[in-house]
Amino acid sequence: MRSIFFKSSSPSRAIIPPPSPSRSFSESLMDENIDLAESLITEWDSNVSSYCKIIPLFHGDRTEAKQYLRSVRDLQSAMQFLVIRDSASDQLVRAQNLMQMAMKRLEKEFHQILLDNREHLDLESVSVSTSSTRSSAARSSVSDLEDDESDEEFRVASRSISEVEIISTVAMADLKAIADCMISSGYAKECMKIYTIVRKSIIDEALSHLGVERLNLSQVQKMDWEVVELKIMTWLNAVKIALKTLFYRERILCDSVFPASVPIGESCFAEISGESAMSLLGFPELVAKCKKSPEKMFRTLDLYEAISDHWPEIESIFSFESTSAVRTQAINSLIKLGEAVRAMLTDFEMAIQKDSSKKAFPGGGVLPLTRYVMNYISFLADYSGILADIVADWPLVLQSPLPESYFGSPESDDSPITVRIAWLILVLLCKLDGKAELYNDVALSYLFLANNLHYVVVKVRTSNLKLLLGDGWVTSNESKAKQYASNYVRMGWSKVFASLPEIPTAEIPPEQARDRFKKFNAAFEETYRKQKAWIVPDPKLRDEIKVSLAQKLVSAYKDFFERNRVGSESFVRYTPDDLGNYLSDLLYGSGGGGSVSSSALSCDWPGRPGR
Repeated sequence: MRSIFFKSSSPSRAIIPPPSPSRSFSESLMDENIDLAESLITEWDSNVSSYCKIIPLFHGDRTEAKQYLRSVRDLQSAMQFLVIRDSASDQLVRAQNLMQMAMKRLEKEFHQILLDNREHLDLESVSVSTSSTRSSAARSSVSDLEDDESDEEFRVASRSISEVEIISTVAMADLKAIADCMISSGYAKECMKIYTIVRKSIIDEALSHLGVERLNLSQVQKMDWEVVELKIMTWLNAVKIALKTLFYRERILCDSVFPASVPIGESCFAEISGESAMSLLGFPELVAKCKKSPEKMFRTLDLYEAISDHWPEIESIFSFESTSAVRTQAINSLIKLGEAVRAMLTDFEMAIQKDSSKKAFPGGGVLPLTRYVMNYISFLADYSGILADIVADWPLVLQSPLPESYFGSPESDDSPITVRIAWLILVLLCKLDGKAELYNDVALSYLFLANNLHYVVVKVRTSNLKLLLGDGWVTSNESKAKQYASNYVRMGWSKVFASLPEIPTAEIPPEQARDRFKKFNAAFEETYRKQKAWIVPDPKLRDEIKVSLAQKLVSAYKDFFERNRVGSESFVRYTPDDLGNYLSDLLYGSGGGGSVSSSALSCDWPGRPGR
């Protein structure tokens, strides 16, 4: 009886506890995951299947790609389970080998998608990363592994967007899915390497097609300015496209492919774009470091304006800490360009002051110096916004401030750029005062001043200079120019006026009348011959002077003529109409029409603004 109720157990049964249902189930599940993963991974192993060498995994409706990524994810879960339970198991080694095989396949797919879609990923659709269009198209890709029932929604969306947009959005979603899988599997480094190599080559190639070259300071300094200017024009076009399209979309693409890992996306973007962006934004600094001269001013301002206008894009696109060097380069270029502009403004002022011509300009016309300086300054006014930034912290040092009367009204703008421009014009006007002293004839010196100041006023009135200097400046200097013209009439024709009686309508003896006619004839002919070569190039000013002269001279002569011609016919050479005709031929200059040949340009003065 005892033997029946107390039957001894075998030693093995006494030591080993009953099997754990939960442990067996977990192990079985992991084994099953590994078996399923092995089946699919080896099926797409190019070393095993020649079919896989030709057909990509990511094609068609992505059904197999979804299964493949799900298998990799399950394989990773199995590996994590095995590491905890038995890190030395054969199953773990098997799983690791399968994972390496899967990663090689995904690397190949990732690389091929990048190459096949290099053009599509550079299109406008890339920038619409959050649009409903992209969301709909992406549903057909592996980025949404759980949603397999949106075919109808996708077809509806497809009808409203282009085929290329679909391709690009699907490609981005495929890249994102592969990147997520590789990164979560511990293969981030391999993923980043493939991505950066392919995308960097695309960026470099695109910039090359835009004409961007990687130059150093020595190369730029050895170039003729004409060559540098062409490269600046190319750069101005390229930087706009690069920042608004190329780098902008590359940043969006990085953000789209690596949304789950910002540091990885940041690192990829910095590696892809950093070097080329530094080179692109460093070119203006090279130009700024070259030899300065006035004709380089406007291209230098163009460069400054381009960087300044695109600063919001630069700051936004290259906002990462890893791309801070790009922002720094842009700022350095602005600083160097600003320094170059200030140096050229100083040189320009000195060139005006040092103009050494000691010969009076023929005919009292507008000096080439005046034309050049005012054309130059009017071009500067077109850049007033940029110049305001450049000279904001560069005050004009004067022994005494510019008088309020110079601006025409105390309410005039006295901003640094306005004061700087006003000062440059004042330097020119002072130089013109000195040039006027070269004339031996006072009347001709006044005509010279009238011509040149009138030219200055017209340039100010008809350009953006008026916005800087104000109406008061124009009115004040216009009045001064008219006063110079009035002084010319008074001084230039004083002998002729003096030959007529103080009261032309007064009756005088015939002998005195004949003597007056003789004196008038001699004075008029002498003055006419002397002033035949004098010139007023501006038609409006010329007509105003002639009208003023005719009103005074012809009117007085007519009164005298009509009162005293009887008995003095043999001494009368000119009727009032004759006088008017002679006056109408004046102030055109000996060259006919007041044109000035290019040979009259001072050889010491730089050429016209190259803009």
